[in-house]
Amino acid sequence: MPIKKALNISIEHVSILDENGKFDEKLGKNLIPDEDVVRLYEHIILCRHLDEVAFKLQRSGRMGTYPENRGQEATSVGAVYALEGKDWLVPCYRENAGLYLRGLPIEYVLLHWMGDERGNQIPEDLHITPIAIPIGTQMLHATGLAWASKYRGDGGISCTFFGDGATSEGDFHEAANFASNLDLPVIFLCQNNGWAISVPSSIQSSAPTFAQRGVAYGMHSVQCDGNDLFAMVKVVREAAERARKENRPTFIEAITYRLGDHTTADDARRYRDADTVEAWTKKDPLIRLRKYLDDRKLWDDKREKAALANAKEAVSAAVKRAEEIEPPKTEAMFNSMYETLHDELILQRETMRTSSIGQNPSEIDPAVSLHAQDTTD
Repeated sequence: MPIKKALNISIEHVSILDENGKFDEKLGKNLIPDEDVVRLYEHIILCRHLDEVAFKLQRSGRMGTYPENRGQEATSVGAVYALEGKDWLVPCYRENAGLYLRGLPIEYVLLHWMGDERGNQIPEDLHITPIAIPIGTQMLHATGLAWASKYRGDGGISCTFFGDGATSEGDFHEAANFASNLDLPVIFLCQNNGWAISVPSSIQSSAPTFAQRGVAYGMHSVQCDGNDLFAMVKVVREAAERARKENRPTFIEAITYRLGDHTTADDARRYRDADTVEAWTKKDPLIRLRKYLDDRKLWDDKREKAALANAKEAVSAAVKRAEEIEPPKTEAMFNSMYETLHDELILQRETMRTSSIGQNPSEIDPAVSLHAQDTTD
């Protein structure tokens, strides 16, 4: 029998606004109105300033570990701009710019990294899930949310964000398999920033693209310049249309780069060379957007100064709200976790002790407070 090709694979790479400010007028026509480009540029300025302030908060002991978003803002901003308010955003931990664009108050993310769980009590109408720290788990949540939207027929879809390293997790493969085989309206947005902490993407995959991992599950896959806001809007908008009309998932590989360390607990100088970082600094989405606006006489230094002043004011106010929030009451961890409390949990809530575990709660006086007892046990 003759040998035939079982499959021909072709994956497009989309780029519209390059690092030199060169704009593809044909591909970029009517993608983003100029007034919206200005608004999104101002928004990224605010988020960039937030990164600087958050870094200082961590270094001064006022906040815990923090992952900078610097250099990757265009991926989430472009996605959120292209999606609808009813669509679910299922982030990992480097999508601040997109979450704020959707309407999440800045202090929510600050509270999260300050260790205050109220930062995860996101208003339901925003359709945003809490920040996911475990690598890859959020993709399963996105698939489930998309399945629910399809079942209900509400027209919503889900978009989940993750890094290149997360595609090596079993959670990704399970989510992708479910989404593709069950025809679910999910966008898998892989932010390939070249590193899974200190592990280079070349070790995560020996294939030419990460987009091929989506092809393996039978879904439409595309690669784009993740630092190009216009390219992000184009590929996400097309993926969203495919999800709504065909109930089909899409895998998007957005090529980007984190200009800072993985988190404030990391020192990227130990594994990244300065020349590569400098090269990627020139591809910064903020820089190329400024070039785009300058070329069209939509921006100047005066507006830049005003935008930065507004960013400083907004971030300062958010930090103040986060730091001056009323301390949580200790019983909140019980009341928030359980709809109905059984007797032993009520006892633990009232006494703030776990000494009742393994004992009969009825034999312990619930009126005895923590401070009145010996705290050595």
